[in-house]
Parts: sequence; structure tokens; C-alpha cells
Amino acid sequence: MINNPSHPKKGHLKTKECRFTKAGFEYIDYKDTETLERFINDQGKILPRRVTGTSAKFQRQLSKAVRRARFMALIPYVAENVR
Repeated sequence: MINNPSHPKKGHLKTKECRFTKAGFEYIDYKDTETLERFINDQGKILPRRVTGTSAKFQRQLSKAVRRARFMALIPYVAENVR
């Protein structure tokens, strides 16, 4: 918990932890579509680090894995409701 008196929530700012570091991942596999879909919004876009709390290292791996999974047709490029 970060105590920042100038923050509008007055010290209720919660730090986000990287799920991949916490779980002990070595790398993110593009074939693990269940994990990848957690980091994609309803439009099919990759969620940013500031939303998910993913570290920079794993965010790069995540985006590469999502792009590979899309290319291999494991996950769609866009959601059904956007088409």
C-alpha cells in the first residue's frame, strides 16, 4: 500500500503485482489460450500494464504470445460483437 497524501483517494492506492512473477512463470506460451484471454478485453485488444499490473518483461512476452496465438488462429483478432 502506497501512502500518497496528494492522491485523490488519500492513501487507498493499491499496488498491482505481476501475476506471472508471482506464479513463477519462466515464459508465456502462446498455446495457453486460457491465460492469454484474461489479458484481452471484450474488443480483442491487449490490456495495458497499468490495468493488469504485469511487469515490463512479461508484458512484452504476453503481447508476443497473443500475436502468435492470433496468427495461428488459436484466438480471434477481434471479438464477435465487433465484426
